[in-house]
Amino acid sequence: MFTWPENAPANMNYPVSASEGARPVRQMSASKEATSRVRAVRTFKKADKSSQSLIERLPSEILIKILSYLDASALFSISHVNKLFYKLANDNALWNKIYIAEFGKKKKQKSKCMDELLLKMATVEVQDHAAGYWKWLFFKTVAACDMNKWKRHLGLISRHTGLPSHTEQVLRNLKVTWELTVSDKSGHEGTLELSWSRFCETSVSLCWSGGRWLPNYQQISTLQLHGVRRIGLSCPGLKPGWRSLMAKLDMQTLTKSVQIIGQDKLVELKLLQPGIVVGTWRDKCSVAFIMFTLHFHRLVERSIQGSSVCPYVEPMVKSPFDDIDPEYGLHGYQLHIVLHDTVCKLMSASFSKLFCCRTQICDGFIQLTAISRTNLSQHAPLSGSITLPWRCEALQGAVENCCIMSLTLLDEFRKPFWCVSSPVSMELDKTSMSYDYDGEHFLIHYLDSDGQVKIKLVWMEEQQQFVVISLVIYVRVSNVNKHFGRDY
Repeated sequence: MFTWPENAPANMNYPVSASEGARPVRQMSASKEATSRVRAVRTFKKADKSSQSLIERLPSEILIKILSYLDASALFSISHVNKLFYKLANDNALWNKIYIAEFGKKKKQKSKCMDELLLKMATVEVQDHAAGYWKWLFFKTVAACDMNKWKRHLGLISRHTGLPSHTEQVLRNLKVTWELTVSDKSGHEGTLELSWSRFCETSVSLCWSGGRWLPNYQQISTLQLHGVRRIGLSCPGLKPGWRSLMAKLDMQTLTKSVQIIGQDKLVELKLLQPGIVVGTWRDKCSVAFIMFTLHFHRLVERSIQGSSVCPYVEPMVKSPFDDIDPEYGLHGYQLHIVLHDTVCKLMSASFSKLFCCRTQICDGFIQLTAISRTNLSQHAPLSGSITLPWRCEALQGAVENCCIMSLTLLDEFRKPFWCVSSPVSMELDKTSMSYDYDGEHFLIHYLDSDGQVKIKLVWMEEQQQFVVISLVIYVRVSNVNKHFGRDY
């Protein structure tokens, strides 16, 4: 239906219909305007296509010559234009020139191994390798130089934790991040970028939420966690780097043993396995967020030294055999434990000279008592309430009676023996009684294939705080025998 045009001239002729009255004739002008727009678009597309084909019709030698004036960032970026430029931008001669220009001028600062590497490569014809070899070698060398720069920081070991003191600093300086790939049962796959991360002394908590593609909880098939190391190139819209597979989880297997560790009005926390929690909306089956908690032990190596399909393999370290000490492998342990949430630290403590007599080995576990219930001087108060705050896009909340436990157990040679970082839940312990405390008793019980942890707490009503009155670590005897070469 036409409407009267604004400021219509008085002498304009309008056709009149007996039923609808007078209406302006604008169909012809509208049709002409649309036709002209279509022609303009077609002309632009033809010009763009002709210019593109003109560039592609140039001999490859000329295109290679043009590309030879680009630096590494520009060359990497142009390789994503189309198949032709991807092929040309992988030319070994181009990247060999960039490699020599970048690392040849730093000869005085290079290490001996770098000099030997350059000498070896100089004796090989550049084009003898497959296309892209020198591009790969350039990125590999850049990564190695950065790693050597920060590697010495990993050798600074904390006397309290037995772990590298600067793990967080090294991860940040190496531009390490983490990505989560989610697959559903129909075969669709989506990769989520990190929503937020939280470092806390000996662990880091990672959370993914609000992704564009995130299936319902029942539809998730697999979860893959990759450590991603970015290379410091200026490539707008592109993020060059390597991926290291850290975990691949089959949801069909995990859902058989999933634990509900807590809930609030909005979400329910499902513990898939130690360190991995999925928060689902209570009124739906959709996923609110997925959270991983990673221990610092070899975290740098696991995040950058694996491949996209194969995780980093931790080297086997066995203690020297001792046939003189009858209690070898049962003493000299050191424990560092941190209770925290996604915001603050609740408790951090170290315990040394932990031991277990051979007569105390029971049910396949050795028992290491860090805090004794009968020794009041060892009891430790917490600095906050036991809750696990979460946030997802515009929503946030806190699940009560949940927190994160990060545990590091060192052997008598101060080497990591058992390392754990995982959300845990606290339950009311009605069976416990104490003549020293009047408040309610609670229990945190953690269990996995390597051992278990039991933490007993009391709620002090007057002080409005929790106090840890017992902390006992149970280590599987089979792990002790394997590590120390014993037969307990």
